[in-house]
Amino acid sequence: MGILVLDTDVQGATAVKQVLDSEGWRVRVVPDAKMLLAELRTAEWSLVVANAAATGVDSPAFNILQELAGVPCEEGGRIRALFLVPELAGGQFIGALERARLPYVVRPYHLHDFLEKVSDLLVEVKAIDAPLRQVRREFGALRKKKKQLSNANTMFASRDTFSYTEEEIAEYERQEAEASKNKRNKPRFNLGDPQG
Repeated sequence: MGILVLDTDVQGATAVKQVLDSEGWRVRVVPDAKMLLAELRTAEWSLVVANAAATGVDSPAFNILQELAGVPCEEGGRIRALFLVPELAGGQFIGALERARLPYVVRPYHLHDFLEKVSDLLVEVKAIDAPLRQVRREFGALRKKKKQLSNANTMFASRDTFSYTEEEIAEYERQEAEASKNKRNKPRFNLGDPQG
């Protein structure tokens, strides 16, 4: 299983590669559509993350990605495509991508949204077994357990101690809202009042 990234913007491609590498996936960046098409012939790839500005919506590369991504798994489809749309060029690409029923994210995007779309597409072609959000939920429970077992005598906390799943954040916010509500409902006493 591998992910091809097509982006003519070196900084953008590097950022996408780092994010995908951090999940443990094999990633290769190609700087132009010609190299993308050559790589697609090797049949080593499950997903193409393409900058829409690099492919356009009327190029051979776009048409090939649309065709490959449209083949259902039951009929042998094994590649999916996810397009990165520059925020200022959204009007130029989004309509065409929606008509072609191709998934996209608009830059700048939320990291978790991007990774969830990537993982959903990889699950669709059976390149991974479970969507990332399920893996994260299980990982969050493992991290809590690891935190409890960790040595409290170390000078610095591990990096995992400071990262939380969306579920953990939602639970924390729920508890904070409940505590705030209870605080507002308590009767107030004037400490300067001899009657209180």
